[in-house]
Amino acid sequence: MTEVLFYQMTSQPLEKALPALLEKCLERKWKVVVQAAAPERIAALDDALWTYSDDSFLPHAADGDGAEETIWLTTTELNPNGAHVRVLVDGAQPPDLASYARALILFDGHDPEALDATRAQWRTLKSAGHEVTYWRQAEDGRWKREA
Repeated sequence: MTEVLFYQMTSQPLEKALPALLEKCLERKWKVVVQAAAPERIAALDDALWTYSDDSFLPHAADGDGAEETIWLTTTELNPNGAHVRVLVDGAQPPDLASYARALILFDGHDPEALDATRAQWRTLKSAGHEVTYWRQAEDGRWKREA
């Protein structure tokens, strides 16, 4: 089964928290597909991944770009780059996760609706047999495993 990691963002917005997790995936030579619920979020992430650091960027493409990259941004359930890792943001609903080594679910820890939706995802994925873990963001942006 797929390992599913839930990340509760409490001290940084998605545009700051996501790049560090994507860098870890690239260090492991994993391809990644990032799925958001809305095209506007994909556009914001597209911009953020080019500019998140003065001395680095994350190679990526988005729906409609026509190029295959190590990181793919989408609103669909497709896996156009043969990714090993699926990242879900903004309440995007996971597709069948069987073909992925890992799935990362990032959610706003200050949003009650996001918390409720994430709890439901946790129950569903755990009952489907996936190994689930929960990580909370510390004030310095690091992740601490809570469950």
